Amino acid sequence: MTPEFEFHQRDRDIHPPAYTPVYKTSALRSPRISLWSLQNSLSEVTGPTFAREELGPLDNDLILNYAKDGKPIGEQTIVHGHVLDGNGYPVRNTLVEVWQANAGGRYRHRNDTYIAPIDPNFGGCGRMLTDYNGYYFFRTVKPGAYPFRNRETAGVRLTSISPYSDPDLCSV
Repeated sequence: MTPEFEFHQRDRDIHPPAYTPVYKTSALRSPRISLWSLQNSLSEVTGPTFAREELGPLDNDLILNYAKDGKPIGEQTIVHGHVLDGNGYPVRNTLVEVWQANAGGRYRHRNDTYIAPIDPNFGGCGRMLTDYNGYYFFRTVKPGAYPFRNRETAGVRLTSISPYSDPDLCSV
């Protein structure tokens, strides 16, 4: 039996399969055999930790945190949610990091060569800590579609780093 706060096997009735041949990038990155559940080490259940004082006042506001001489181009929106552990309990004080394309579909990264222009008032990154209930939110612009081998897509990439788990990455 897996202890309450340890890693749990993926519930195949809820989650999609890791190997999905029609989703081209999963063919090279997905495991071919089932993952093993191992007991977590002390470092995995005790760190890292973050303090609110380590974040700037605009870190979760992608509208203003990079603005030079105006606001970024695009439809403004608020993205919010909860970080929960495998048992559905809130993960408190976990760092949530955001990377996203601008309204034209371009990332502020030297390897992004998409034809959309860089928005001088949009950096496309931010971070925040979850509250007591695991809740987070950030203000941003709706990202534009960008070319991707699997399909043309628009999205926001989130990473959560908590003292209780390995970093998780998801797209919304």
